Amino acid sequence: MDGSPLPLVTVPTRPYSDQKPGTSGLRKRTCVFETKQHYLQNFIQCIFGSIDLRDRQGSTVVVGGDGRYYNSIAIEAIVQMAAANGIGRLVIGQNGIVSTPAVSCLIRKINAIGGIILTASHNPGGTEGDVGIKFNTANGGPASELVTDKIFQISKTIEEYAICPDLKVDLSKIGKQEFDLENKFKPFTVEIVDSVEAYASMLRGIFDFTALKELFSGTNSLKIRLDALHGVMGPYVKRILCEELGAPANSAVNCVPLEDFGGHHPDPNLTYAADLVAAMKSGDYDFGAAFDGDGDRNMILGKHGFFVNPSDSVAVIAANIFSIPYFKQTGVRGFARSMPTSSDHIREKDGLWAVLAWLSIIATRKMSVEDIMKEHWQKYGRNFFTRYDYEEVDGEAAGKMMKDLEALITDRKYVGHKFKLCKDEYVVEKADNFEYSDPIDGSISRNQGLRIVFTDGSRLIFRLSGTGSAGATVRIYIDSYTNDKGKIFKDAQVSAHTHRPRLAPTHTSPG
Repeated sequence: MDGSPLPLVTVPTRPYSDQKPGTSGLRKRTCVFETKQHYLQNFIQCIFGSIDLRDRQGSTVVVGGDGRYYNSIAIEAIVQMAAANGIGRLVIGQNGIVSTPAVSCLIRKINAIGGIILTASHNPGGTEGDVGIKFNTANGGPASELVTDKIFQISKTIEEYAICPDLKVDLSKIGKQEFDLENKFKPFTVEIVDSVEAYASMLRGIFDFTALKELFSGTNSLKIRLDALHGVMGPYVKRILCEELGAPANSAVNCVPLEDFGGHHPDPNLTYAADLVAAMKSGDYDFGAAFDGDGDRNMILGKHGFFVNPSDSVAVIAANIFSIPYFKQTGVRGFARSMPTSSDHIREKDGLWAVLAWLSIIATRKMSVEDIMKEHWQKYGRNFFTRYDYEEVDGEAAGKMMKDLEALITDRKYVGHKFKLCKDEYVVEKADNFEYSDPIDGSISRNQGLRIVFTDGSRLIFRLSGTGSAGATVRIYIDSYTNDKGKIFKDAQVSAHTHRPRLAPTHTSPG
């Protein structure tokens, strides 16, 4: 704290009509944030405005992002505006880098009132890519629809925002930085932390790190390849898998976070993680994994490129859950929820957690990824899964299509309807607009997707997604179950990804 108290300023602005947060916050092309005056500041002010003044005065908020282009600009604005909006303390990852799971971890660890995550997840970054801003609440999870709707309502009438423009923070220096502000009795504090260590500490309480270390020692050590796709997970993978658990340093690739993710799409699937797929197909590695830009998604591969689809991954972890010490102690409260997903230890999806869960199963079972998966299918049957994404379609037309489809499938006459495909017949058992009632906090997430469930357990899901930055994204999930031993080992088209205007499908992962 040097010199005179820093002045607080109120800046006039005008509302924008397109700041409705989707399922993962507000995502737009980078150029939108760079060219529309006060666009960023408007949305940040709406986030702070959604928190009751009595709750935010003197409170703590976590801030971090996936390192993409524009993150540092956004963090500077968030710091300056937090100070002017009564926040007492910000906890920020060193250099502004924090994975989405680690933000959730930090919020819960320090009892923050929430966190602001700067990420567009698996969307491309850079000047030609996307920027995203997401708000997580005090439970560590993404803001509920009630909160995001409140943010949107404020955004439609905003006339000004508060900021402390002279406040500058050094994001590279771990430790506390304090600032005197005008009309403040207490200093405003910014604490730069090692977010990897806080997250690693949490994982040590969940997994048996001693058993995991043994995987990478001796003549028959497990050979792994982990690809961070130049996203936020690089530092986490290097610190936890390589430095602490003992995997060779060259096991982890593309671990330096880049503003444009190296010009690639940070989506862990068979298309965008093609280099990892090729490396695994060589047979040189026993286990492979890739992560998305902010670290909540993952892809698991076995030797020779054996692909584990995400649905199977959850099922295998569930079937082998007591390979993880945490669940031996706490019991199991649930495995997953259908559309809005989260983990047991935090209120977010967690890519590295899933990788450590798989490694724990391998350490316990002493089997390969492929053998574990095939044994699982033989015991429980197999769900053949595929997903189609139609991106950047007209939002109004997509909304109308979903309304028409909902009217069709929720008609009482639809139950019992029969569809024939080759020699197979599928009979509709139920059809609805899925809603999820959270057993932890009692919140209800409505309008999560249109479900058509068949009598044999097969499903069709239609979902209007909010994870795109332009237009709308329609996702179609297809899930077909069989316990026929003659069919369970057949090759499956694991999924498909369709962009507009390109219509040729390519492989992707669900999420």
